[in-house]
Amino acid sequence: MEGSFYDLFTESANHLVTGASLLTEMLANGGDREAIAARMRDAEHAADETTHAIIRRVNQTFVTPFDREDIYALASGLDDIMDEMDHAVDLVLLYEVHELPETLSPLIEVIQRCADLTAEAMPKLAAMRDLEEFWIEVNRLENIGDKAYRRTLANLFSGEFETLTVIKLKDIVEALEDAIDAFEAVANIVEQIAVKES
Repeated sequence: MEGSFYDLFTESANHLVTGASLLTEMLANGGDREAIAARMRDAEHAADETTHAIIRRVNQTFVTPFDREDIYALASGLDDIMDEMDHAVDLVLLYEVHELPETLSPLIEVIQRCADLTAEAMPKLAAMRDLEEFWIEVNRLENIGDKAYRRTLANLFSGEFETLTVIKLKDIVEALEDAIDAFEAVANIVEQIAVKES
């Protein structure tokens, strides 16, 4: 029974890799945005299904591999990341933003890297080993994301963009920043679990 919890967390993190890849596609200029957004909705729905499966498993299991509260926190943290990425994709579609500034690239790279690291870390929960690098690296990436976020905002307010474009892009940039923060929150939860279990 325990193995299946780890499988579900891994599945959940793999949805994030898919989400990050769709987000990258959405923010690259020239893709079919409607189609990408539809695929993102499907990916987000699949991620929700996995989250529900984890919650059901917790409710049906007498002995869980680690604290129930931590399982809920991790499941919901992974789900939050997917929601933020879905939100960013949705905004690009709804706002009909056709040209995205180059300064968004570092934010996207941070999200992709965090998604890959999270997917690599989840199977390691079973042994509770070799996880320290994960939370340290995600925290480092979050700092890079913060700097990129501030630079992007400064660029938006430079006078180069029309007011309406600034408002739209600011919302998108904030959704990307929220996704990065959500990755850091998951890394912090993993660290807390590892400390408790060691």
